[in-house]
Amino acid sequence: MLHIQEEASRCLLCYDAPCGEKVARAIRAARFDNLWTAVELFNELSEEELVQGEKACIHYDKPIRIAALKEAVCKVQRDDVQCTKDDVQCTKEELPSLEINFCDLVCENPFFLASSAICTNYDMVSRALEAGWAGVFYKTITKTDIREVSPRFDAVRKEGTPFVGFRNMEQLSENPYTEDFDILRRLKENYPTKRIIASIMGQTEEEWIELAKMAEAAGCDAVELNFSCPQMKLTGLGSDIGQNSELVLFYTHFVTEAVRIPVIPKMTPNVKTLTTPALASFFGGAKGISAINTIKSITMSHESEVSGKITVSGYSGKAVKPIALRMVYEMADNPVLHQAGIEKHVDISGIGGIETWRDALEFIQLGCRNVQVCTAVMQYGYRIIDDLKTGLQHYMAERGVTELKKLVGEKLPDVVLPSDLDRETIVYPQIDKTKCIGCGRCYVSCMDGGHQAISFEVQRDDAQGTKDEGGTRKQREPKIIGSKCVGCHLCRLVCPTGAIGSAKRISKRQ
Repeated sequence: MLHIQEEASRCLLCYDAPCGEKVARAIRAARFDNLWTAVELFNELSEEELVQGEKACIHYDKPIRIAALKEAVCKVQRDDVQCTKDDVQCTKEELPSLEINFCDLVCENPFFLASSAICTNYDMVSRALEAGWAGVFYKTITKTDIREVSPRFDAVRKEGTPFVGFRNMEQLSENPYTEDFDILRRLKENYPTKRIIASIMGQTEEEWIELAKMAEAAGCDAVELNFSCPQMKLTGLGSDIGQNSELVLFYTHFVTEAVRIPVIPKMTPNVKTLTTPALASFFGGAKGISAINTIKSITMSHESEVSGKITVSGYSGKAVKPIALRMVYEMADNPVLHQAGIEKHVDISGIGGIETWRDALEFIQLGCRNVQVCTAVMQYGYRIIDDLKTGLQHYMAERGVTELKKLVGEKLPDVVLPSDLDRETIVYPQIDKTKCIGCGRCYVSCMDGGHQAISFEVQRDDAQGTKDEGGTRKQREPKIIGSKCVGCHLCRLVCPTGAIGSAKRISKRQ
């Protein structure tokens, strides 16, 4: 059977796709794990449209197998008993609302553009808002002279997968600060129901206050304090502040005393823990916290050198998501706040590796009421908002959740210390022979990186396998050796076809 993610990821996601708008939209939904919408769209396409789309596909090797992709997507949905066209598929009118309150601001959905290169002028932001994004954290405004380097981006790849991690040497907005505030004013005037948030960075108390007041005067709904940019050319800016909880407290307090709109400090991950600066933000009067900004890093590709030199700069993308989730959890489940008897926490805006609706859901389940996206937009464009929204809506509908706020923090009780984990039971991997193609990847990984708990046999069988020299077919079959298996599930992770699943959890043998 066709592997959905592998085939859908082969799609180049062309601009103005020659395969046809509906076909391209269906493939994109499958690519971004929104199988509900993919099924709905594929079912609307005729066989002729699928054939013509495949013929028109632009590709560097072979076209996307569109008809086969449709068959695979629909089969997975049937097997998983998820929303299909014939049973519990919801119409757009029946899907639950994604409206949520963040920092006392009613937002039409939780998806915002993160302060970065994806929102640097009026045209860019307006196109994003028209596409369906609920708001923007506009690229950081400063009075400091900003002169960027070239090139300024680099990517970490693995086995042909682009943007596993993304590194940028970009700083703040290069526009005159008065021009940026005029852009924000026009955005709020023309999109009054969207949430327009100014991100600012000052060098002194006076500058922080001045910029915050200008944001308020421009009609911004809130102001984000950039305490976290890791590549500023001057000391005392960006992450230099975020690493000093005393400065976080002071600057947050100065701004909250100066304006009436919500103040949202943006945290740096380049600290041991976010607990202390998060507490400083809270006691400084912050309504919300954005986390995380990029992680300090170095990549060594020749193409990203600046006049032959390399530097430390920010790392983002899918690779940082687990780190961001850990830091969000530390803030959302803060024992210091609980012990102090403080019931009201600041609202959290989660950032870091969000590409699909499922990524966003994980941040929400760990306590975020808002999520920001940057790297995925740089790679795929504003259009990913379609699958972010409908994927999350279909998930809610399937679970019977009518309000997004009910998902906020629901997984926090499930996070425990390593010492509290169940160590008396085991879950053995289970091989589905109908999906196994006999490649032996599981065997290689278990032999060289696991517990030598998989045997790999070549059995002669006239019905299956590849022919040997004598014309007899061979069946290549891995088998789990129960007496050696420790249930680590390395084999499941490396299987390229998803043929290895999980058996029931049972007590360990004594």
